Amino acid sequence: MIFTDAKSVIQHLYALPILHPKNDLSYIRKVLAKLGDPQNDVKTIHVTGTNGKGSTSYYLSNLLKKAGQKTGLFVSPYIRAFNERIQINGEFIPDENLVKLANQVEKVIDELRKSDPDFSLVTFEYEVALAFLYFSKEKCDYTVIEVGIGGKHDKTNVIYPELSIITTIGLDHEKIIGPTIEDIAKEKSGVIKANSPVVLGNISDNVLSILEAKAKKENSSVYLLQRDFKIKNSCKLEYSFQNRKLEFNHRPEVEEYDIAIATTAFLLLDLPLSSKDLEAAINATVIPGRYQLIEQHPDIILDGAHNIQAMNNLLNFVRKSYANVTRIKVLIAMMKDKDLEKVFSLFKNEEVTLTSIPYPRAAKLDDFPKDVQTRYPYVKDYQKAFRLLQDDLKDDEVLLVTGSFYLVSGILNMEDKDES
Repeated sequence: MIFTDAKSVIQHLYALPILHPKNDLSYIRKVLAKLGDPQNDVKTIHVTGTNGKGSTSYYLSNLLKKAGQKTGLFVSPYIRAFNERIQINGEFIPDENLVKLANQVEKVIDELRKSDPDFSLVTFEYEVALAFLYFSKEKCDYTVIEVGIGGKHDKTNVIYPELSIITTIGLDHEKIIGPTIEDIAKEKSGVIKANSPVVLGNISDNVLSILEAKAKKENSSVYLLQRDFKIKNSCKLEYSFQNRKLEFNHRPEVEEYDIAIATTAFLLLDLPLSSKDLEAAINATVIPGRYQLIEQHPDIILDGAHNIQAMNNLLNFVRKSYANVTRIKVLIAMMKDKDLEKVFSLFKNEEVTLTSIPYPRAAKLDDFPKDVQTRYPYVKDYQKAFRLLQDDLKDDEVLLVTGSFYLVSGILNMEDKDES
């Protein structure tokens, strides 16, 4: 197969299987080896966590860029366009590079099929190969690599990073890396590598011992939020680590944790950057699809919260920030493999509208719990649902669009088309 345009590459990627029959790294390792192991050509920081890994990755990559480092960033999911997944210094991979690299990967797959006719990559493995190949060819100084799911068995876990980050441990993807929170912690601890520091975020005591035991085994130094480095919300957002004190603009509480984690990781790399420039880099960082305000008076907020922990944090933030509004309206779409019962138990006085998105895993009306189906109205077309709520929104109300980054992406692309 030879690709001639980016659209055909992306269509091919999403026609591939999602999972292999066996959950190991043998497939991606074979392809990377044939490509010359590009993942070993640049310094990496590996980021995992139930929530906050995307935000932390963006903050950290901006700090590295500010310090003069040519910085690659691999994140998921994308919000506006696939090319967001693979970035260098904030610039998305150009279509022509995507095509060229995909053809290189295809050539390698064809070679491997000579001895193993059934050899193939799943979607995420293909994306990982493209990212590592791009960062190597463009001679990045550092790359920030966000996992897809988990850690130990994640397809990005073929690197030996300068340091690792675990932002949070909560219940998500239980069927793949669970079922218990202890199982999830063990899986995520797989990013901790020998003699490489690990920065830990808001980790509960019941799983902290699992991560610390893995770190001890790997001779990895541990830096824990609010023990080894601290963040405090007063007149300004105050950060302290060792003998360094910094101040940042206020953000929602969970974002404050991500800022602290990213800043600590950056300081551990010991790159020259003044406190003023460090603070400026953090304050200027915009996280796509996280607490994103797209309209004001009345306010419309987009956030891709898609599990219990993230939704709870989001609702607490919105309720506190909009305590004086008459009504908080919510448009929500979710994947059917999430813990829908628990997520919807978090809603109190919010006026919720259910919707769906054209995606195989997306929940349709029948996938929602029975009491949720009877309690809230359902509008199948998310664009129609958004327009109805947007047009009806009063000045003393706020609209929150949440439950999935795919929904956030759909709304943002809708708005882009309206403006063009």
